[in-house]
Amino acid sequence: MTTPNHAPQGDHHDSTASAVGPSGGVVVLRTEVFDAATLRRSLTRVAHEIVERNRGAEAVVLVGLYTRGVALAHRIADAVELFEGVRPPVGALDVVFHRDDIGLRPVAPSGPTEVPDVTGRVVVLVDDVLFTGRTVRAALDALADLGRPRAVQLAVLVDRGHRELPVRADYVGKNLPTSLAEDVRVRLHEVDGGDDGVELWGPEGGRDA
Repeated sequence: MTTPNHAPQGDHHDSTASAVGPSGGVVVLRTEVFDAATLRRSLTRVAHEIVERNRGAEAVVLVGLYTRGVALAHRIADAVELFEGVRPPVGALDVVFHRDDIGLRPVAPSGPTEVPDVTGRVVVLVDDVLFTGRTVRAALDALADLGRPRAVQLAVLVDRGHRELPVRADYVGKNLPTSLAEDVRVRLHEVDGGDDGVELWGPEGGRDA
């Protein structure tokens, strides 16, 4: 899941851009982590790793977590189909009512949960950013209501650390060490418009300011 202070959809940022962070302070662009070409290569590598680990794609179901995880799941399925000749089924999972902070903030559905039959299959959960692990825990709870997979694996575009639960990704586009004050922002054309990219933003004046 992209961190809560994700950039407005469709925004483009350059090296001199700044914005207001969640606490009201100024945040600035630190670095471009992925451009569109690098993001595409990373997803292709993840697709290959999923097929290699599971000895083919026939038993695999890709389930994206709203919002950007759904788009990423479809892209991974497209990549698998290109080199394997088999397109894994793709589903979409809304975990909002399974989160452990549901009583602490207003919640609204992110989108319809549409998941193929997962019983006896290998389910690969797909998300954009792995942070505390709480979204993944909620996804496991939601998935348990839909069937009994043979195995559940996790694929993420960026692992930024700071886990609060014992959750580890099986497939990672990039491990990106961050501070808690920093923000990983993912842009996907299908969701945000414009070019794909991943950026690291942080407080003006220093890494932990």
